[in-house]
Amino acid sequence: MPRKFRGRLGFGLLATLALLVWNSGIAAQTPATSESLPAATGQRTPIRIYADLSEAPRRIFHARLIFPVSPGPMTLEYPEWIPGEHGPTGPITDLVGLRFMAGGKTLTWRRDDVDMYAIHLTIPDGATELSASLDYVTPAEGLGYSSGPSATPKLAVLEWCLLVLYPQGVKSDDLTYAPKLRLPGSWKYGTALETVSQDQDNDGTIEFKPVTLTNLIDSPVIAGEYFRSIPLATEIKPPHRLDVAADSKDALNISKEEQNSYDQLVREAGALFGARHYNHYDFLLALSDHMDDSGLEHHQSSDNRAPERMFLDPVLMLNNADLLSHEFTHSWNGKYRRPEGLATPDYQKPMKTDLLWVYEGLTQYLGEVLGTRSGSQSPEQYREWLAWTAAYLGNWPGRTWRPLEDTAVAAQLLYLVPNRQWRSWRRSVDFYEEGALIWLEADVLIREQTQGKKSLDDFCRMFYGAPSTPPEVVPYNFEEVTTALNQIAPYDWAGFFHDRLDAITLHPPTRGITDGGWQVVFDDKPNAFIQSVEEAENLVIENFTLGIDVTREEGVKNGVLADVIPGGPAAEAGLAPGMKLITVNGRAWSADTLHDAIRAAKGSAEPILLIVENEGFSQTYRVHYHGGERYPHLERDTSKPDLLGQTMQPLAANPAQ
Repeated sequence: MPRKFRGRLGFGLLATLALLVWNSGIAAQTPATSESLPAATGQRTPIRIYADLSEAPRRIFHARLIFPVSPGPMTLEYPEWIPGEHGPTGPITDLVGLRFMAGGKTLTWRRDDVDMYAIHLTIPDGATELSASLDYVTPAEGLGYSSGPSATPKLAVLEWCLLVLYPQGVKSDDLTYAPKLRLPGSWKYGTALETVSQDQDNDGTIEFKPVTLTNLIDSPVIAGEYFRSIPLATEIKPPHRLDVAADSKDALNISKEEQNSYDQLVREAGALFGARHYNHYDFLLALSDHMDDSGLEHHQSSDNRAPERMFLDPVLMLNNADLLSHEFTHSWNGKYRRPEGLATPDYQKPMKTDLLWVYEGLTQYLGEVLGTRSGSQSPEQYREWLAWTAAYLGNWPGRTWRPLEDTAVAAQLLYLVPNRQWRSWRRSVDFYEEGALIWLEADVLIREQTQGKKSLDDFCRMFYGAPSTPPEVVPYNFEEVTTALNQIAPYDWAGFFHDRLDAITLHPPTRGITDGGWQVVFDDKPNAFIQSVEEAENLVIENFTLGIDVTREEGVKNGVLADVIPGGPAAEAGLAPGMKLITVNGRAWSADTLHDAIRAAKGSAEPILLIVENEGFSQTYRVHYHGGERYPHLERDTSKPDLLGQTMQPLAANPAQ
């Protein structure tokens, strides 16, 4: 659905005066400079950026930037292509209050009429500094990171790309920024940035060590009233921390078992890759029901967002079992080693996303495996996820027309689809889950080809491993991936991937499951992973019976058909996404009445009767389905060795056991 825009409110006299005093005080701390910023090479004086989150509870971020300049035309850019979001998602429509001053004058500016992210202005004679002030109004709801909420009354997550401007035509590695930050009241914070000082006696301004623009945008800050910083696996160097901000104090109560699993995640990742490519690592975790649940990778940290009660609710914990392990894996796969089409020099050059089946697909696979090896989820829970993934992808009619690689190439479009409607026919960003199945198959194949002497673990150590380094980017292409795999286990890896990526295939790649010693079966026992998704996302998932997903919204009487799978019983009866369920077999719609009707129809010749509202018109639909409840699971095939089980075996010792 479209983003809801809110009118910008006035700050009020006191807030305005406080902001002016803070800005002028900071400006006085840093003397003016005659150094200019031509074409950006040879920059000696950092660009200063002051972020003020004192009004974060109102969802307003303030910022002031000071650029060393010389007279003449200048163009500034607002980041458009955000690393990790794989698309032109920079939320420039939420950038407001933009003003420029130089030489004691307020400057006029003009937006480029083609590049909406470019701002043109002219620096007057005699000016040596340009001051830019702006506000970012974070949405109360929305889709994704830049487009979604970044603050609640109790916490905030600052992705610096929301507040940054930078000179056009300059590589992000060639620009240095000196960041300072102000937070509300007694809020505490966590970040991969290195703190230089914190003014505890005045307004709590935090000064960070100057960094390149690349590192600044790669180093978010999490802050909140309720905050904990937990050292992880303290015997491991470099250091690791779990920084948690939550909407309530109770939400910070992580159990000893859960903390142990994150300790073990640090150990298991080190054992898998054999090296680390960061100076320290911070898992930044925001626990709130008012932000989108997801994660965004960074080199020395990760921006993770999950429901407020994740640590208190086992179902929510299961639904997010791979969150931290997935984003942590990206430090190696995505940040250190990166597809060359994603290794862009700035934030305006379009990214090429065709290798996201490696960037995200392999990370999805390794995130699930590391989550299992470290104890965030059990082997049985991981198998439930695999069963669900293989089953729903096999029931996806969109695969009859769209090859998997196109879901990667078109990622910038598919990420922006605002809801689940027609998702099964359109296909979504399937390079995550289907990519994971492909890499599971590759892992099992290597184990078969080498009689158990090698596995995908060996590829990870070769491709992402030693020597350990500070943060750096080493791009790769398709040929380098297949060449590395051939060094582990000679095979036609290029053909292997092309067969699964380029062609129209009616069935998902499940040989990793079947050759791994398991098979997908259906019965009437609920799938634990599906149950966790239903609870976390307020859904009723009946993909394998009626062929529908139904949303359950609190306070809303009718259930909305989030998706109807073409070719399924509901679609054959004439139902479509967006319609609202009113009654099921004469009773008011609920998840229970729908399940009761599916069970009652088993073995019967009578249809399930649904009264449905469609844009103000009501109609009765007769759905013919008589197979009873159906949920996917993995069942052991004892005629084959359990290679799938081998992929889950821990590599590192666990001191807690």
